[in-house]
Amino acid sequence: MTPSLAPLEARGISQRFGRKRVLKKVDLRLDAGEIVGLVGANGAGKTTLFSILTGLLPADEGERRLAGAPFDDLSLERRARFAYVAHRPQIYLGLSARENLDLYASLRATVGAETEASAAVLARFGLADAAELMAGTFSRGMAQRLALARALAGRPDILILDEPFTALDRQGRDLLAGILAEERARGSAILLSSHDHDMLVRVADRILHLEGGVIAGEARRRDDDVDGRRFREETAALWAGPQR
Repeated sequence: MTPSLAPLEARGISQRFGRKRVLKKVDLRLDAGEIVGLVGANGAGKTTLFSILTGLLPADEGERRLAGAPFDDLSLERRARFAYVAHRPQIYLGLSARENLDLYASLRATVGAETEASAAVLARFGLADAAELMAGTFSRGMAQRLALARALAGRPDILILDEPFTALDRQGRDLLAGILAEERARGSAILLSSHDHDMLVRVADRILHLEGGVIAGEARRRDDDVDGRRFREETAALWAGPQR
């Protein structure tokens, strides 16, 4: 069995755009079998942080480490066990749902990475009946499901999701919450942002508040908090900051 990429560690991450310093020495750790939520006002730097963690944007300062090793030292096969879903679905509109997943699988195969069968993945996300439909005909919610399905098809060790509940109806949100719980039980490390307070409290083990370019607060689910009341209260206090 291939060793997990977790933990994901970010150390001293800083980023500036022009004169604006968006991130200031951010430290973050994401362990296997853990779901961490990230909240913050629009423009707080959540997407910038996600882009740095996934390697899409080089940080001005700081480093990322996976399983103790620098990100850039990982083989392509190992990097393929890292998945990211952006705020807007990145899917091929001129391909069917099945073709989107088949193309993803073929690209992963070039670096020796395995992918779950497309039919099984689509069924898991409630898209079995839409397998042969063009993605360009999908509603925003269906497109979101397809983007999530593609990311999960590779059974990632680390999964980063930017507003994954966006455009999903109640059934879709419940479905995704269940899938995230399954992935956590499998040992995946999951980091997600969301403006949906209820869903974030429902799925996360910890919630971090990004404000002023730093991690300004944290709420953590505790074993003795049987009904989750304390966690909800702590996260509500965090939420009051970014929503002011």
